[in-house]
Amino acid sequence: MAVMVHIDRLTAAVRARGLRMTDPRRRVLAALAGSQHQTPEQILQVVTDDGGSELPPSTIYRTLQALEEAGVVAHTHLDHGPPTYQLAGPHRHLHLVCRSCKTVSELPSEHAAALVGTIRSETGFRADPTHMAIHGRCARCAGEEDR
Repeated sequence: MAVMVHIDRLTAAVRARGLRMTDPRRRVLAALAGSQHQTPEQILQVVTDDGGSELPPSTIYRTLQALEEAGVVAHTHLDHGPPTYQLAGPHRHLHLVCRSCKTVSELPSEHAAALVGTIRSETGFRADPTHMAIHGRCARCAGEEDR
């Protein structure tokens, strides 16, 4: 029930941005509502398994692009592989990726404000830190290394 309510809100958001809610868009949004940080290939697998008609990979990519341009979906580069997608929300965040265990943690983007401000004041560049990931070691893995 909660996913269906979520899809209804997403449908309203898509329509508010002037897009039609097509079957591929609904299915991609349902896949993203079920799990965050999915690659296009993972989304394709979820959509393939949902019992609907088969969608080619090109449709998944075009759908993700349209939803991202509408501000409903966002992508992030967590590593050197394909981007991962998630539902865009009002609370932007940084992605912290542990190099040891590969866990992805989220941190409110306000924590990057000082760095973004320094970059802008020194170079004029307007950074979007939510588009990329910060790699390092999570507290658990760092603690294991310290032993």
